[in-house]
Amino acid sequence: MINIQTIGIQVLAADAPPPQSFGEVLMGFLPFLLFLAALYFFFIAPQRKIQKEREKLQSALAVGDEVVLSNGIYGKVYHLKEDRVTIELESGRMTVHKSAIFGKAEDGAKAIQA
Repeated sequence: MINIQTIGIQVLAADAPPPQSFGEVLMGFLPFLLFLAALYFFFIAPQRKIQKEREKLQSALAVGDEVVLSNGIYGKVYHLKEDRVTIELESGRMTVHKSAIFGKAEDGAKAIQA
């Protein structure tokens, strides 16, 4: 006599896929890993490089340097404090945060291309 449980177990066992090997699992994640690597090399790494260059420029500022602010204002460094810079303009002076300095005035053409 055939037991219904036996038939049910045989049907379930026949439908189960074979276990995947480690290589098959790795190949499933490969497109995702390649996407993450491309994301890093095309977006994150260049931005980190630009940020380091900007921080280096901001820390190397000296009185008398001609600079360009991030909003396009040109001026000459008049006074430096820890995180503030006083810029001398044609019409007066303006104090800005050091992070507002985009680059040196001589490098203006290069900064626009970047």
